[in-house]
Amino acid sequence: MTRPMLNQREAAAACGVSRTTIRRRREAGDLPGAVQDPARGWLIPVPDLLAAGFRLNAPAGPDTAAADSSAEHGGSYRQEHGDVQGDVAGLRAELERMRHEHALAVAEAEHGRRLAEVEAGHLREQLSVRAEQLAAQAAHIADLQQTVRALMPAPERPELGPAVPGQAQSGHQPGSERREQEVAGGEQSRWWRRT
Repeated sequence: MTRPMLNQREAAAACGVSRTTIRRRREAGDLPGAVQDPARGWLIPVPDLLAAGFRLNAPAGPDTAAADSSAEHGGSYRQEHGDVQGDVAGLRAELERMRHEHALAVAEAEHGRRLAEVEAGHLREQLSVRAEQLAAQAAHIADLQQTVRALMPAPERPELGPAVPGQAQSGHQPGSERREQEVAGGEQSRWWRRT
């Protein structure tokens, strides 16, 4: 985006000061972006005027563009064109101000977008680290559960009586005789043992 440039007369009209004031400020180095153009003379960027403390569209001082034009071209020129040139310079300055504000708003929005992207990336990293930690904890818990199962005693098995040599073991268990008698006697079999 190119910066609008005003010549000394336009700058004086836009800022409401005399051309002499603009020239003195330029010579003092307060307008560092000023360049000399062979066709238009000294051209001063509007941002330099604002940075030097000038207000655009300020009330006109005694040495304005209209006064310069009337001295050069007579009073009728001032009546016809003096206000138009001031309006053009003012509109140009206002347009540049609006462009500058827009550029600042766009830059601020871009900066906000970049910050949001950085924060989103940081949150993604934290989430992946947390997921890895949870997976490691789940694997550790599974290892501990397997260790506990391995350390638990085996379930107890019924003990078989000592085998008597020469006697075949039958499928007969102690206490089963009574149950067989009760079933034969018509009583319903119980799942618990009577004592």
